[in-house]
Amino acid sequence: MKSVHSSRLEHWQKIAIAMTLYDGIAVNISYFMALLLRHEMNFALIDAEYIETWISFTPLYTVFCIGLFWAMRLYQSMWRFASYYELAMTTIACGITSAFHITMIALFYERMPISYYVMGTFFQYILVLGIRFAYRFWLMRRLPAKKASDRGAPRLMLVGAGNAGQMILRDLHKAKEINGHVLCIIDDNPNKWNRYIDGVPIVGGRDAIPDMVKKYGINKIYVAVPSASEAERRKILKICQETGCELKKLPGIYQIVNGDISISAMKDVAIEDLLGRDPITSDLSRVFDFLNDKVILVTGGGGSIGSELCRQIAEHRPKRLIIFDIYENNAYDIQQELRRKHPALDLVVLIGSVRDSGRLEDLFSTWRPDIVFHAAAHKHVPLMEESPCEAVKNNAVGTYKTAYAAMRHGCSRFILISTDKAVNPTNVMGATKRVGEMIIQTFDSMIREGREDLLPVLHAHLTGGTQPRLPEGFHSRTRFVAVRFGNVLGSNGSVIPLFRKQIEAGGPVTVTHPDIIRYFMTIPEAVSLVLQASVMAQGSEIFVLDMGQPVKIDTLARNLIRLSGFVPDRDIKVVYTGLRPGEKLYEEKLMAEEGLTKTENNLIHIGKPIPFDHEQFLRLLQQLLEAAYDDDEAAVRKLIPEIVPTYHQAEELNARAEAMAHAEK
Repeated sequence: MKSVHSSRLEHWQKIAIAMTLYDGIAVNISYFMALLLRHEMNFALIDAEYIETWISFTPLYTVFCIGLFWAMRLYQSMWRFASYYELAMTTIACGITSAFHITMIALFYERMPISYYVMGTFFQYILVLGIRFAYRFWLMRRLPAKKASDRGAPRLMLVGAGNAGQMILRDLHKAKEINGHVLCIIDDNPNKWNRYIDGVPIVGGRDAIPDMVKKYGINKIYVAVPSASEAERRKILKICQETGCELKKLPGIYQIVNGDISISAMKDVAIEDLLGRDPITSDLSRVFDFLNDKVILVTGGGGSIGSELCRQIAEHRPKRLIIFDIYENNAYDIQQELRRKHPALDLVVLIGSVRDSGRLEDLFSTWRPDIVFHAAAHKHVPLMEESPCEAVKNNAVGTYKTAYAAMRHGCSRFILISTDKAVNPTNVMGATKRVGEMIIQTFDSMIREGREDLLPVLHAHLTGGTQPRLPEGFHSRTRFVAVRFGNVLGSNGSVIPLFRKQIEAGGPVTVTHPDIIRYFMTIPEAVSLVLQASVMAQGSEIFVLDMGQPVKIDTLARNLIRLSGFVPDRDIKVVYTGLRPGEKLYEEKLMAEEGLTKTENNLIHIGKPIPFDHEQFLRLLQQLLEAAYDDDEAAVRKLIPEIVPTYHQAEELNARAEAMAHAEK
């Protein structure tokens, strides 16, 4: 049985032989037609010597033409995809053969009428070129019609009639695996409207998308506007998303630079494309100068934020990168990724807990990190509401112990990864993160006042290991800061992966409350802010990102359902389950008392620290830690409002928020 490869080879050979035979006839019949035309299309009027000359020259001319055409690879071209290159090569080949014909027949045979040379050249060019491009044009008309007529074939709309859109359109015509047909094109340039590209009409701008989807029965939209700004692309995607069609997009302008314009470059539209905004502009040179040749520690380095921190830090060529995480699977994954992408990186991966002071002492004394990014934390609101002691141990004790070790061993920067849930917290998780912020503010204040010796040493029965005391006359140079941001799209345990699983299972998609809102950012945005904070840090700041407009979780869920190709409440139900313990309707970026100071980056602000009695805070913190290690949940819940005055019960805050919302309506 013949292989598919050999069958295709034989098919190509058959086409090449057929084309060779055709050309052998075409190049000679062209000049015979010129003789006929010269003699009023009457064969009897042609001089016998002209006929004899034409017959005598035919064998030589045939061999020369066929040889030249093979040498110029006209028989190896795929004429169904013929373009300018094939046109140019055919024109050159016909020019050379015609010049050969004129020269040879005039010098060695018989001088022929001038019209013979002119019209013969013209007829040869038309016949040789025409058969080739006629095949392409026939396929262009036939194949789309066949695709469109196939039962269930996708009916496509292309958004973007620029260079990228034209390349995508041609690739769609070439791709056999694409069983569908582009029926219309959208472009915002009015000069292109009512015109055609490869036979496909340009029917209007973005405002025409909904109407054209209905008119042409579109079920799939390809968006190819890589040069548009993020804001413009997002507006277009939102219009497309409202149609319920399947969406794909070309990621960005770099696709054109790299020449990677094809169907394979098209990606599914993610929810991030609808919720994002123009990326934060970062001074990468400053970040590079700061991180380059430094020993950098990332706690919680296997998590969503921690792992992205490691990826971006690795790009800045640190002297050494240390990943510290208690969950070995995550740590292993990021270790393998970084080793593959950055084989020259000096990478150390350690397993351990930020609650273990002995392990931290060994880590800091052995590896001597210059900069610490503290991302290790418990972050799930409902789970921490059920296990408040564990939240305190990890988010408060872990932060204190890591900060103490960083201070004792002379780190230059300590950056705490915080959250908007620390603002007016209504749950244990948010409150313990606020305690973490207060810890680093206390450390920074004590260092500035030269009172590091007042920072308590946490005892063994509280922490699983005694922290070493500070040397006599010790003075720290460590700067402590926090970075506060909202929910991260696609992070472990976030709402989007949950919604996707629910959609895959056929629903329902569960939303706690129809009015609940959250601020969102992408993981790269969050990490960009953290890296900026590490450069800008002077000490005690809480860096806050301007996260734009908040997003309704209900809207988020419905958009995700549409992006998955379903209709909300028809194909996939949206069910409201009620607010969970400790959950509030509206997240806040900053406490009212703090105020904001601008930085050189207009999307990054600094919150003015709320003053508090640091010594009293440390006394209450000791009590909180003792209660947590005694597993006394009641005492922990009682102490939290004393330590964090901005803490409120969720029910009280939500009732007030709902009342304000109703009043506005």
